[in-house]
Amino acid sequence: MKRFETSRQSERHYIKCKDYYYCCCPPDCDFSSFCWQVVTTQLNVSAVSDGEACKAGLQPINKWKAYGIDGYPGFMFIVDPFLPGWQRYWTKRCLKTYPRKPNICNLDLHMSTEETQDLWERSKEQLRRKRPGKREGKSLLEKLRWVTLGYHYNWDTKRYSANHYTAFPSELAHLSERVAAACGFQQFKAEAGILNYYHFDSSLGIHVDESELDHSKPLLSFSFGQSAVFLLGGRRREDAPLPLFMHSGDIMVMSGKSRLLYHAIPRVLPCQGGGTLPGCLEQAADGADQPEWDVCATYLQDSRINMTVRQVLGPGQRFTDESESESLSVASQSSSHQHSVPEPQSGAPEPQSGAPEPIWRGGGEHC
Repeated sequence: MKRFETSRQSERHYIKCKDYYYCCCPPDCDFSSFCWQVVTTQLNVSAVSDGEACKAGLQPINKWKAYGIDGYPGFMFIVDPFLPGWQRYWTKRCLKTYPRKPNICNLDLHMSTEETQDLWERSKEQLRRKRPGKREGKSLLEKLRWVTLGYHYNWDTKRYSANHYTAFPSELAHLSERVAAACGFQQFKAEAGILNYYHFDSSLGIHVDESELDHSKPLLSFSFGQSAVFLLGGRRREDAPLPLFMHSGDIMVMSGKSRLLYHAIPRVLPCQGGGTLPGCLEQAADGADQPEWDVCATYLQDSRINMTVRQVLGPGQRFTDESESESLSVASQSSSHQHSVPEPQSGAPEPQSGAPEPIWRGGGEHC
């Protein structure tokens, strides 16, 4: 349980980024000393064969370490279940493949479709030349904040629509559906994805994922790169949050009574131990493309990638606006999803001066 760590909250109920203090529990930490208790979660081992797990880059289910928290039914935390090299695979997918058209990203607000067609090709050489500690202009990949897949979430209306759909990546659907099945949701169907790209100066405010029409299916969250503090709240915005660490490779599942809990990301943390990347990312798969990974590794030195996957429609459900003709306005979509960035692009929201607002009061969507 050494990877299932906690961060402690300051005495004040509301939390500001600059006032948030962290401490890692030692490997032999006595969790009974906390006001909440970590419990082992039983997985459905027979639901996913070893071959199916391996195809998604996962260890056999019987080797996973899965935990819950007493008082938070439906919340599950799986400690890095990936096979060696597969975190690299999913990282490269998030940087090279998923930002490509026809998927939607925040840069579409400021740039033409031709300019955002292939962010990887337009960024890789600049990232290869990047030197630690040297102040340089940002590549397009470093300006990337979010990408939507499948049913494309509309940040302005906070809704999905049948008119805003592109094919969901089959390999990500396989990964997500195997994880869901292992957690007891054999009928889960991956229909929408939101990828968030964080840097050390990024945060995401309190929010709840409630736009999906079917809340009986889980929300899956996959993390790669630098670690982050995750705040798990309650059903009300004013409920005090429980702080946890999310490390590279970790998976969080929010289901049942925890499906609609408020949550936030107040801060991304640099790698502990003196290295630039977590040790789990040093493992390469056979036949891995080292030059391409070098680009990903440079990006991840100060960044974190989070994939959230969800089912939008339940059996027999349909969108109420299917007969309407909505125009896809990326400018409108991006208005509600704001990361804190020191050098905003033209037209992007300016960072606020002075002390930051309490994260547990802020806005935001989809951690």
